Amino acid sequence: MSEVKGLDVAIMGREFRVACPEDEQEALLASVDYLDRKMREIRDSGKVIGVERIAIMAALNITHELLNTRIAGSFDIGEFKSRIGSMQAQIEQAMADQDDLF
Repeated sequence: MSEVKGLDVAIMGREFRVACPEDEQEALLASVDYLDRKMREIRDSGKVIGVERIAIMAALNITHELLNTRIAGSFDIGEFKSRIGSMQAQIEQAMADQDDLF
């Protein structure tokens, strides 16, 4: 298990300290970059004013993207992880069976 450390990030010029395992820092930074870009796009459109409203609109847009990806692509990350785990168990069982042959 990776050690959890504080990581300083900036979103729309505001600094935040976020607890994050070391092995997930790269993914967190990518997420921060994505959120920052989405929020700036909304702010720059001029249709939404106020950081709180911009954050809510960004959250709604990102959630909409996620749900559309799941529905349109029939892709569910939880199901995907479950299937990978099942395949891994089957491979490990097959390898164990092969060890018994020799």
